[in-house]
Amino acid sequence: MINAKKVIEYVISWLRKYIKKSQSNGFIIGLSGGIDSSVTSMLVAMTQYPTLTLEMPILEKDKNLLSQKHAIFLKSKFLNVHHLKKDLSSLYLSFFHTVDDTSKKRNKTLLALANTKSRIRMITLYYYANINNYLVVGTGNKIEDFGVGFFTKYGDGGVDIHPIADLTKSEIRLLAKELKILDCIQKAKPTDGLWDDQRSDEDQLEATYEELEWAMKITEEEKKFFNYDIFKEREKNVMQKYKTLHQKNMHKIIPIPICKIPYILKKN
Repeated sequence: MINAKKVIEYVISWLRKYIKKSQSNGFIIGLSGGIDSSVTSMLVAMTQYPTLTLEMPILEKDKNLLSQKHAIFLKSKFLNVHHLKKDLSSLYLSFFHTVDDTSKKRNKTLLALANTKSRIRMITLYYYANINNYLVVGTGNKIEDFGVGFFTKYGDGGVDIHPIADLTKSEIRLLAKELKILDCIQKAKPTDGLWDDQRSDEDQLEATYEELEWAMKITEEEKKFFNYDIFKEREKNVMQKYKTLHQKNMHKIIPIPICKIPYILKKN
């Protein structure tokens, strides 16, 4: 088990060194009301550098009270935190009406539109980042970013830095407890907020984060020695789900492939 207090101190130190080296003025981060963005925004605020938190609702039927509560919580603790809320519904609807073709490939269309919401939010974050010379801070955890690729390419995956990407969801929960993040956020069901039916992350992944952490550990650390035949039925299903998602989303995890032209073909 990690030492949450020391990890927090390490991340804050890392953030301070990075922003100083980058010659940026501050940080900007999108708030979702989830535990990952709440912990990350708290760590960023603790650097004492200017921190802009941004709420970006898109056609949300119910107000995201958790993100609002966390924004108030942060501002009550840190003078360096500034908060903005920008409703991006009209921008999204304009795009939707421009490309609308729901008569074909409905499931793929819904996924494309969900990813579009994430990409519109990324554009908004970088707009304010450019104006203020801020760094866009990512909120993805280790399982999402390097295990199953559970993020939108050039959406929530489009960031400048990843402070918590080497921490699992279980480890982030320990940090949240140490940081005294609002209890309602610590207990909330993880969701990306991109779907009209408000399906949870674990509904989409068909496994809990704890199960996926187990599968990632087995795959990375013990794959040469572990006897997979002793797995129970649920463990086999989780392992297969992890491997399928890892392979399917590898294009998100690895750097963009470059076609390297042989030197001889470049010679005049």
